[in-house]
Amino acid sequence: MAKFDRITCIPTILNGQPTIRGMRLSVRRVIEALAIYPNWDDLRREYPELEPKDIRQVLGFAARNLDESVQPLEIV
Repeated sequence: MAKFDRITCIPTILNGQPTIRGMRLSVRRVIEALAIYPNWDDLRREYPELEPKDIRQVLGFAARNLDESVQPLEIV
């Protein structure tokens, strides 16, 4: 089982959303930023407080928390 020691959920920070090390930077925001900046160096220029371990844990946390239910996608 993975250890997510860099992912925190503090009720007074972002309403308890999962964040990085108690900062006001949510796991969701990092995932969204990874879609914009797939190169980790670019991502870290935009968010210099992120460390490589943070990014790895965000990806692992997101993968672990995906529903196993099937979500229909709209074909465009």
